[in-house]
Amino acid sequence: MEIILIEDVERLGSKDDIVNVKDGFARNFLIPNKKAIAATESAKKILAENIKQRAHKEAKLKEEAQKIADQLVNKKISIGAKTSTSGKIFGSVNTIQLAEAINKKGFEIDRKQITIPEDSIKEVGTHKAIIKLHKEVKVEIEFEVVAE
Repeated sequence: MEIILIEDVERLGSKDDIVNVKDGFARNFLIPNKKAIAATESAKKILAENIKQRAHKEAKLKEEAQKIADQLVNKKISIGAKTSTSGKIFGSVNTIQLAEAINKKGFEIDRKQITIPEDSIKEVGTHKAIIKLHKEVKVEIEFEVVAE
């Protein structure tokens, strides 16, 4: 029996895949548990249209993320931190502080989108971070930690 998967099913396929399974598996498990629907002609047409619309939306989101990435590359970001006389920071700089500094520049970046490759930033100077704006769009930015 040919079915369309509504969600990912381990060892069978991912969402929106059209797969062939035994009739009993489809009728007794996949369809009653809302993991799949029968692959009728109308269901296939609906699936094709949904995939087309989703691709259009994804392309639009990726384009917007790329525009933001292009703008972020040129921005100078500095974070103030309390330091000792030798330049060591009391505590460390984290993604929350970096997200706040970027948001002050006019962008809407969540701290969960930011990755700092270094374990922890405990010194004054220039450091790098990676911002994931979209699953296919990542931008590496430089930011400076300065003494307050």
